[in-house]
Amino acid sequence: MAEAEEEALPCEEQEKEQQQQQQQHQLSSSSGSPQDSEAAAVRTGDIEERAAEDGAAVPSASPPPAARTGNTEERAAGVGTPPSKPTAITLETSVDQFKLLRFFVLRPGTLNQGIKDTEALVDKEIDGNVRSIWLMAEVDHWNNEKERIVFITDKSLMVFKYDFVMFNCDQVQRIPLNFVDRISHGTFSFPKRSLLKREGEGVRVFWDRMREPTFTSRWNPFATDLPSITFTYHPVRNISATFLALCDIHNFREHLKDAAQKAHATKPIPGKANGVLVLKQDLHIDAYVGLMSFLGNQNRLGYCMARGNLGY
Repeated sequence: MAEAEEEALPCEEQEKEQQQQQQQHQLSSSSGSPQDSEAAAVRTGDIEERAAEDGAAVPSASPPPAARTGNTEERAAGVGTPPSKPTAITLETSVDQFKLLRFFVLRPGTLNQGIKDTEALVDKEIDGNVRSIWLMAEVDHWNNEKERIVFITDKSLMVFKYDFVMFNCDQVQRIPLNFVDRISHGTFSFPKRSLLKREGEGVRVFWDRMREPTFTSRWNPFATDLPSITFTYHPVRNISATFLALCDIHNFREHLKDAAQKAHATKPIPGKANGVLVLKQDLHIDAYVGLMSFLGNQNRLGYCMARGNLGY
């Protein structure tokens, strides 16, 4: 019996050793041994060295999606979006804005001071109260533009030549509203053989229908005895809503018509047909060459504005 037990014990120990060997074999098959890892690393290094010698790119393991997204964002942030090229419209707009800022009437407080100075010249007995104030450009019979402040009062149409540089009123033209008999508005026209042209619209006010300008007055560029006056838009009208309202010739025409009709009803002229006739027609300027007006209008000589180191 004792010998049978001793023989059984070695058999059990052999079975245990066989089971342990099987488990180690399974573990070694599931995870590579350190020797296998070292061999794989050596093979990878050999591949990279051969690829570097041949000049080929070595394929690398692709990073996870989160890492790829982060790299993409970093590259986008580093490179940045390409700057957009300025369009011609933006360039032209900036240049136009720069040119407009050269007008002295746009300087802070300049227009308010001009209105204050010209209001002091209004005579309450002759003109009455001021009804509206306008900033216009006068176009004379030789196509010259001139900067003007215009008042419509109870009894008069007052046109001021104001110096926005020296803050001084150089000239005042007073037209009784009960003398105004016709208001024309429309585009400008010239003789067929004329070299001049003018864009935009205008308003022409007549106050003596029975009197025609003389030959001397029509050919005198400095004549002031003509029975009419012509206005058009001031160049700074689009700079802001305030100047757009001050330079609106359509509203100016309506205000002038209402004020003139009231003046005719209040103080009619004996022997003259009362009322105001409003006509839509071309505003004809009888000028042909107009070299002086061409140079003057191109350089804005009729306006108070900065001209290099000089302002006049």
